[in-house]
Amino acid sequence: LKTSTMTNLNKSIFGKTIELSDEQKQTMEVVASVKTTTRDSRFPTQNQANHCWNRYNEWLLCLKNTGDEDGCKNMRQQAVSICPSIWTDKWDEERDDNVFAGLKV
Repeated sequence: LKTSTMTNLNKSIFGKTIELSDEQKQTMEVVASVKTTTRDSRFPTQNQANHCWNRYNEWLLCLKNTGDEDGCKNMRQQAVSICPSIWTDKWDEERDDNVFAGLKV
């Protein structure tokens, strides 16, 4: 949401314009920039566990093929955005301990 949209929304809800603080404006910019992975027709059901696993391993494949963590950052973001953090944290730890069941990098 743009700041002007938020200001207009506040006006329609509260009947007056409520000015946002600089901190609130910065928060709105952060929220507006959050992205998640796009829909993948290979995973049409509500349960996105397989989609999550696949995105995580696609990120690892990118790392394996390129060795460029910065270049694969977008793929990591896609995996993190669809997977529960407890899963990605667990998989990261398993990778550190060389017991991860997915791709080896």
